Amino acid sequence: MIAPGATITVDALKVTGGGRMLAIHDEKPVFLWGAIPGERVDARVERVGKGVIFADTTAVHSPSPDRRAFSGDCRCGGYAFAHINYTAQLRLKATIIEDAFRRIGKMPLPNTPEVIGSPEEGYRMRARLHVHAGRIGFYREGTHDLCDATATRQLLPATNEWIAHAQEVLRRDRLNDVTGIEIAENIAGDERACHLDLVAGREWKRYAELGEGLVGLSVRAGEHGSTHTVAGTPVVHDVIDVGDGTTVRLRRDARAFFQGNRFLVTRLVREVVARVPPGPAVDLYAGGGLIGLALVAAGATDVALVEGDPIAAGDLEANATPYRCARVVRRSVEGFLKAGGARGAEVVIVDPPRTGLSNDAIVHLLAHARPRSVMYVSCDPATLARDAARLVSSSYLLKSVIALDFFPNTAHVETVVVFSRMA
Repeated sequence: MIAPGATITVDALKVTGGGRMLAIHDEKPVFLWGAIPGERVDARVERVGKGVIFADTTAVHSPSPDRRAFSGDCRCGGYAFAHINYTAQLRLKATIIEDAFRRIGKMPLPNTPEVIGSPEEGYRMRARLHVHAGRIGFYREGTHDLCDATATRQLLPATNEWIAHAQEVLRRDRLNDVTGIEIAENIAGDERACHLDLVAGREWKRYAELGEGLVGLSVRAGEHGSTHTVAGTPVVHDVIDVGDGTTVRLRRDARAFFQGNRFLVTRLVREVVARVPPGPAVDLYAGGGLIGLALVAAGATDVALVEGDPIAAGDLEANATPYRCARVVRRSVEGFLKAGGARGAEVVIVDPPRTGLSNDAIVHLLAHARPRSVMYVSCDPATLARDAARLVSSSYLLKSVIALDFFPNTAHVETVVVFSRMA
C-alpha cells in the first residue's frame, strides 16, 4: 500500500481542470503537480485518499519539449503551469475546455477553441492575499501554507513593493490581527486600493500606515463587522475602450469583483459586445457594469443590469448614472428571473461566479425568459459545460466558443460561449 512520502514512477497522461496532471499507478488515479502530458516522472506521494493518490514531481526521466526552466514554487497560487512554455499552456487550456464539454456536458465541440494569450507578468489587477504572523502571501495549492506571491510574477513591481512595506509594518508594530488582504488596481496600474480583514473585535484604527502608496484603504473586523475607511478612498477607476472611439468609465470598490487580467479585459468586452444581437438585453451578474454598460456605450438602447451584491451594486449605480438606456436592478438573479424580469429580452448575458448558474437561475431563465440568444462568460470550464448541457437540452444551439487566457501559468481560462435558441 502506498503511503505518504513514498516515491512512485508514473507517466503523465493528460491535464485536469484543477491544474494537476493525471497519471495511473497500480490502477489508481494519480493527480500530479509539476509534470507535463507525455513525461515519465518520479513523484513523491503527498497523500492518499479514497483510492486516489496526490503527488509532487521530484524528477523527470523524459522531459517534454514543452518544459521550460522556471524559478519558484509551481504550487504557489497562480503558478501551476510555470514549468510549461506559454504556447503549450494555451494548447492545454483548449484541451481542458474540450474535455469538460465532452466529459461533463456530453457534447463534443466541433472545433478546438481558440485561446487568446496574455503577457505572463504583471497581468493581475485583483488579488486575495492571506496573512499569517505578519507574513503576506498566497496559499500553496491544496494547502493553507503561505508562499511568496511576488515570486509568481503575477503582480506589478509597485504592488510587490507595497506588500513588502505592509509586511514590514505588520512585523515592526506586531500587528497580528490581519487575516486577509484584498488588492484592487486599475488597468493602467496607477491606482491601487486595498481592504483588510481583521480578527473580530480588533482595533481597526491602528492600520492607517498601510495606506501609504494606496489611493485608499478600508478595514473590517470580523465577518459581520462594519467596514471603515482608514486612508484615502478605497476605489479605483478605469476607462474601457469599447471601440470606434467609444469608452465607458467605471469605478469600483476594493472589495468588488472585477475581471483580473489588465491586458485582456478590454478584449473580453469587445468580444462580447461584437456578438450581442440587436434588441433588448439583460446583463445578469452585472457587477460594476463592465459588459452591460459597454453595450450601452456602444449603442444599445435597452439594457437591464442585474446585480445582487450590495458592494458591486453600489458601484453599478454610480457607473450607470450617465446612461439613460441602462436600467439597474438591485436584486438576486434568481429573484429577477423568477419574477419574469428577463421576459422579452433578445439576449441574456450571464457572467456567474465560478460555481456557475444556480439551478433556480437556469430553471427560471428557461421557463420565464427563453431569449433568442444566451451569452455565457465563464471562468470555470466544468460548470460552463454543465450549464451548456442544460441549455442545449432545452432547444439551444451552441454557436461559438472563444477563450481568453486571463490566468497565465494556471489551468484557469475565461471562456465566452454563444447559444442561439432554435426556432
